[in-house]
Amino acid sequence: MKLFIYDHCPFCVKARMIFGLKDLPVRLVTLLSDDEITPTSMIGKKMAPILQKDDGSYLPESMDIVHYVDNLDGKPLLTGKTNPAIAAWLQHTATYVNKLLLPRFANADFEEFATDNARRYFSDKKQAASGDFAVLLADSADLIAQLEEDLATLSPLIQSSEAVNGTLSEDDIHLFPLLRSLSIVAGVALPDNVEAYRNHMAQRVDIPLLFDMEQ
Repeated sequence: MKLFIYDHCPFCVKARMIFGLKDLPVRLVTLLSDDEITPTSMIGKKMAPILQKDDGSYLPESMDIVHYVDNLDGKPLLTGKTNPAIAAWLQHTATYVNKLLLPRFANADFEEFATDNARRYFSDKKQAASGDFAVLLADSADLIAQLEEDLATLSPLIQSSEAVNGTLSEDDIHLFPLLRSLSIVAGVALPDNVEAYRNHMAQRVDIPLLFDMEQ
């Protein structure tokens, strides 16, 4: 199977995670950010991730890919209950966290930005939606302070470094990608158990954190 991704994209990380959790091989193909033709030829629109199955057909949408791969062998791993408090925490942080992440993604050495045009395509689209990157970067200190307060409220929700709720669940698929993205933001202090969870999950799913791109 092939998985078409952007490395920075948390939705793509969700799809990548299930292959790591299930210890299944997959060929990762990174699309250039400005490549509209390739994904459109597959599924009729520009988006990622896209899974190319062994039969050659294509499956978009991160959680559809997760469910498909998790159930291929009839032995799903994501059997744990979800915690509404995790979903609420993610919904809350989503109101501001991209102001920290998007300017840093745009400056980082991701393969999807291998050309000037690809990087410019991403920056122009995201700035149009989220605001000038220079202004957002200048406001980082206040946003980091808010984030650290919210990470403190996440800490008691982490039941184990093995799985946020003690048993692997969809909450892990939703939480780890954000925590991985946050590793690109310099100066963010995570509570010890949140950091332990992030580090363990990164190792288990074989998806490197972004400390080498930290800004």
